Amino acid sequence: MIRKTFKMRLFEGKKVEYKKRHDKLWEEMKRMIKEYGGKNYSIFLDEETNILFGYIEVENEELWAKTGETEICKKWWKYMADIMETNSDNSPVTIELKEMFHLD
Repeated sequence: MIRKTFKMRLFEGKKVEYKKRHDKLWEEMKRMIKEYGGKNYSIFLDEETNILFGYIEVENEELWAKTGETEICKKWWKYMADIMETNSDNSPVTIELKEMFHLD
């Protein structure tokens, strides 16, 4: 299993909306995440900075990288673009974090 971490930025005042949308995450999106090998997915918010910290375990980097090509992922990105920093294709501006320590 490969552990991946990343950060994204939420727009000011959008915490409640972000949580609401994820509490109602589409079943189709949940299935896609699992089909592409994603497990144990969490996103945390630093309320002082509006930085979101994501953690996910994936089975295969190459397969996981293809999630952004799926129609459901593109639809989700468009749905979320009004509340967080995004790229021109509506994908979230994401910065991968380097693991510095791990203990099982």
